[in-house]
Amino acid sequence: MNKPDKPALKKLLKDARARIAPEAHGLTRPNRQGRRAPGLSQHQVDELINRARGTCHRLESGTYPNPPADLLRDIATLLQFNEQEWMALCRYARGEDPPGPLYDTSGDQVPGAWQDAVNGMTHMAYVTDASWNVLACNPQFHTLFHGGRAPANTMRWMLLDGRNQLTDWATAWAPFVMPQLRAALAQRPDDTVLRDIEHDVLADPISRPLYEAGGASIHPDGDERPIRHATEGDGWVTMCVAQPMAAPGSRFMILIFRPGPRRTTTRRTMLQAQ
Repeated sequence: MNKPDKPALKKLLKDARARIAPEAHGLTRPNRQGRRAPGLSQHQVDELINRARGTCHRLESGTYPNPPADLLRDIATLLQFNEQEWMALCRYARGEDPPGPLYDTSGDQVPGAWQDAVNGMTHMAYVTDASWNVLACNPQFHTLFHGGRAPANTMRWMLLDGRNQLTDWATAWAPFVMPQLRAALAQRPDDTVLRDIEHDVLADPISRPLYEAGGASIHPDGDERPIRHATEGDGWVTMCVAQPMAAPGSRFMILIFRPGPRRTTTRRTMLQAQ
C-alpha cells in the first residue's frame, strides 16, 4: 500500500463539490452571511450520503485514516466521478487502487479514438469491452478467421466457436482462458453476456470438465500460443494486452502472428529502463 496524498485528496474533493449544485438535490445555498463557496458544502455531502456530520471534513482535511471503500464509493457516486477520478480518490485517500469499477456499466464502451488506434496498427489489433464483445478491430484481425469476419465476442469464440482454429485447444488455450471467464464473473456477476457464455460452456461436454477444474486467472499479456490462421496456415500468436483507462475491464489486444513452427521455447526478456 502506498502513502495517501492529503493535499491532492483535498483539492480533488473540493473541486468536485464545487461542480454539484445543491439545488439539484433539493438543497439551498447559504445566505450572504453564510458560506459563499460554490457547489455542495461538506455538511451537505454528509447529509446526502447519510453519514455523521464532519465525515467529509475529516476526509478532506486528511484526518480520516484509512477511510472505508464504501464511504469513498458513496462520495464518488454523489460527486459524479468518472473512473479516473474514482481511481485517484482511492489512491489519494487509501494509497491503493479501487476494489472495482465505480459503475456497473464501466467497461461497456471506450472512446471512439480507439478505432483510429487499431486501424493504425500493422499487426492484428482489436478492442473489446468488459464482456469480450468486439468494439473495434482492424482489417488484419478479420483475416485471421474463416470467412474473413471477426466474431462478435472473442471469449465465446475462444471457448466454444473457434476451437478448430486454436491448436492444442485443451492444453494451450482452455486452461488459461477459462479462469479469465471465472474471474470476470466474480467481479461482474450480473453480466448477462458472460453468464450466457458460462451457461453454454457448462452445457458442452468437452468444455465443462475443463471449466469445473478451475485454475488461476492468468493474464495473456506476452503469452505465445499456437493457432491456425485462416489464410496463412499454422503458426504462433504473441498477445500484447493493454486497457483503455476510461473503461475498466475493457482490453486492447495486439496479436503478432508468426507462421510455421515456434521460434522460441522461452519467454522473451522483459523491457526495463536502464
